[in-house]
Amino acid sequence: MKLDALWLRANVIKTVRDFFWERGFLEVETPLLIPANAPEEYINPIITTNSWQLQTSPEICMKRLLCGGHQKLFQISRCWRSDERGSRHLSEFTMLEWYRAGCDYHTLMGDCEELLQYVAAKCLPDSRSFVRNSTRITPFAPWERISVQEAFLRFGQTDVWECLRKGLYEEILTSVVEPALAGFSAPVILMDYPKELAALARTKPDDSELAERFELYVGGLELANGFSELNKPDEQRRRFEEANRTRNNIGQAVLPMPEPFLNTLAMMPESAGIAMGLDRLVMLTAGADTIDEIVAFTPEEL
Repeated sequence: MKLDALWLRANVIKTVRDFFWERGFLEVETPLLIPANAPEEYINPIITTNSWQLQTSPEICMKRLLCGGHQKLFQISRCWRSDERGSRHLSEFTMLEWYRAGCDYHTLMGDCEELLQYVAAKCLPDSRSFVRNSTRITPFAPWERISVQEAFLRFGQTDVWECLRKGLYEEILTSVVEPALAGFSAPVILMDYPKELAALARTKPDDSELAERFELYVGGLELANGFSELNKPDEQRRRFEEANRTRNNIGQAVLPMPEPFLNTLAMMPESAGIAMGLDRLVMLTAGADTIDEIVAFTPEEL
C-alpha cells in the first residue's frame, strides 16, 4: 500500500505544481530556519541550538515578498511544529501556501475550487471525486459556504460568541460542527470567523467583530486555512503581543517578534493568502484514514 501511496503522493505534488505554474504563479523557496515565526497562542515552534526556529509556516517570508512587489506566489515547503502527533498530524509536515496581491479571501475560495477539481480530474480520472469515511465527495458539485455563526447555530444549537466566552469553542467545533461537515457530498467552506480567532486576518469592513477568514473542509477533514491579509503594522504588533500574553498565561514560552516582517508590512498591498496541508490533500486523494499511510516514514519508524 505504501509503495502505491508514494507514487500517488508524487503525482499529487506534481499536479499541484502544474496547477500554479499554468496560472502564472511564481514558485519560491524561502528559508526553513528563521529568527522568529508569527507568535501564535497554541502553535509551538521547534527551537534550535542558536535560538532560531524551524518555520511553522513559510508565511512570514512569503508575505515579505508580497511587500516587495510580487503579485502571485506559491510554495511547497517542509514545516515543523513541536509536539504534534496524531492520525492527521506530524511534527514535520508538508505545507502548500499561496498568496495573491489585489484580492481578498473570496478569490482564494475560487482557487480552492479550481485546485480540488484539477487534482480530482488529474489524479482520480475515473471517479473525479474523493472518498472519505465511505462518503463520496465531488469537487464539481456546488460547494457549501457557511459562516461560523451559522454552523454553530445550525449544528450545535448554540451561539459562537457564547461558546467563546465560556471557553467551549474548540469543544463544540471538534465534537459537533466538524462531524456535521463530514456528511456533505461536496466540499464545505466555513467562513467569517470571530476576530479573536484570526490573528493575521483583516476584519470585515461592514462588521468589525468578524474577520475575513475561512477554512476548507472535505468530508469533515480540515484541509486549508485562508484569509484576507491584515496590512496594518501597529494592529499586527498588538495582536502578536496579545498572543504572547496568552502564551505566558497558559505557561508557554513568550516568542520573539518577527521584526523585519512588521517593518515591511505597511508596504503590503491588499492581499490574501492561504495554507493547505499537502499531506492531508494526499490523504484525501488516496482515501487514507491516517497520515501515516501517505508518508515515506513516520517518526516512530526512524
